[in-house]
Amino acid sequence: MKNTLIFSFLCWVTLLIAQQQGNHIHLNSLGFLPQQRKEATITVKAPSFAVYDATTHQAIYSGISTGPFYQEDIDREVWMIDFSKVRADGDYYVELPSGEKSVVFSINDQIYKDPFKTAMRGFYLWRCGTAVSGDHNGDHFCTDSCHLEDGYDDYPGHKGERRDGTGGWHDAGDYGKYIVNAGITMGILTMAWEHFQPEIETITLDLPDKAKELPDFLKELKWEMDWVLKMQYPDGSGRVSHKLTRKQFSGFILPQFDKEKRYFTEWSSAATASFVAMTAQAARIFLPYDNVYAQKCLEAAQLSYDYLKTHPEEKPFIQGDFQTGGYQTNDGDDKLWAAAEMWQTTGEEVYLLDFEKRAVQMNYAIEENWDWGNVSNLGMFTYLLSAREGKNSQTEMRIRENLLSVAGKMVQNARVDLYKRSLQRYCWGCNGTVARQTINLFVADQLAPDDIYKETALDQIAHLFGRNYYNRSYVTGMGIDPPMHPHDRRSGSDNLTAPWPGYLVGGGHTATDWVDEEKSYSHNEIAINWQAPLVFALAWMIQ
Repeated sequence: MKNTLIFSFLCWVTLLIAQQQGNHIHLNSLGFLPQQRKEATITVKAPSFAVYDATTHQAIYSGISTGPFYQEDIDREVWMIDFSKVRADGDYYVELPSGEKSVVFSINDQIYKDPFKTAMRGFYLWRCGTAVSGDHNGDHFCTDSCHLEDGYDDYPGHKGERRDGTGGWHDAGDYGKYIVNAGITMGILTMAWEHFQPEIETITLDLPDKAKELPDFLKELKWEMDWVLKMQYPDGSGRVSHKLTRKQFSGFILPQFDKEKRYFTEWSSAATASFVAMTAQAARIFLPYDNVYAQKCLEAAQLSYDYLKTHPEEKPFIQGDFQTGGYQTNDGDDKLWAAAEMWQTTGEEVYLLDFEKRAVQMNYAIEENWDWGNVSNLGMFTYLLSAREGKNSQTEMRIRENLLSVAGKMVQNARVDLYKRSLQRYCWGCNGTVARQTINLFVADQLAPDDIYKETALDQIAHLFGRNYYNRSYVTGMGIDPPMHPHDRRSGSDNLTAPWPGYLVGGGHTATDWVDEEKSYSHNEIAINWQAPLVFALAWMIQ
């Protein structure tokens, strides 16, 4: 315990020195895996550098920087340093000839386990309909049960009637619940489970659910899925409400004080197709643990899929009386994803042919910059990684070629960027897309194994945790100088000095305009669709 306290104090002092001296050493403040490439971006002229053991303060490696390099979007000259030869487990810092020191960082093969746990517990702390609590860095975070009246069925045609829509996760910095955004989120988290299960199933999330039949990761996914199932119209049609929210956003109050009436909205074809994909996936991942629940999910998926087949016209969602999040999107990508997941779950040819027809219509495209508005990548990834037989060889080849081409572009973009960022476009929520690009890189590595894909993915994690223009972590409660004022109603109303932990904020609209301000929802909001790829990226790196 004493040694832990001493090291924590040392980390704090080193971080304080770095902040006071200008934060010129930009690196992954979480640390590095022993065998990975280890680099930092230096924003002050420094011809050389040294790496010191943080315990003994002895120099263990020295090197020469390269540069200067200039990049227009940041309007700054920088230098690069490489200390990849430092591989021994330990805690270190970089020091420049001026005496400036970096934040203390670790090198070991366990560095991503705790960040993964903190990021994934963010979903538990987002739970709606129940009290939640947790501790982080000496702060206690908690809310009481909320939104127990969810929701009223006026808009689907039953004015004044209430039915059960409790549960699920709050969507973002607000307390609404949205099927389209749940779709991309659950799709990515399910993909993480299917590919990294051995690494993540033993990590406890300290959930209050004591049932032993499910690993903690699946317990959390089931909390959301139980709510998703409630969004299907109870009339047996298979239609799915687009969202469940109040008519306007609440003020900055804790969720248990949000008493405004909340409604199931009318259905949309995009939400219904997204529902199909989610429930088809759930049928697969829960089958080894709960056959009855898996069958319930599959039957719900089949009902909604059949409705969409017999009613192929697009049914958009119209906001009408609502001013909460719209998540208005065309349904073609959602239907493609739904067909892929139905095929992967059942093996039935009808779903395979549906997917392949839609893939041709989309010109076999793989998206570089993707989010809830276009989830076709999720369907393409499921198809490419499936071991099922029967795929059309031409279709598979074309999608594979496009996937590797896009992944190659991401690798090249990261190579030339001075902070190794693979995403070249800045926009609302672009930090989520930086994290999401690691999924493209993972699929490329599965199809054509090459260390460069994982190295590039590690560069994206580094960018999110400090190797960026600001030399700050973009994740609350973790890394160097993390966000303190996210656009999050809990953090803005709980009277704690620290924000709720583990959440990725959206990021800037240009390379240099991010602001850590609560009021700036377009820069500093948190959201489940950004959180899920952060969890995926961290899960990939667990050794």
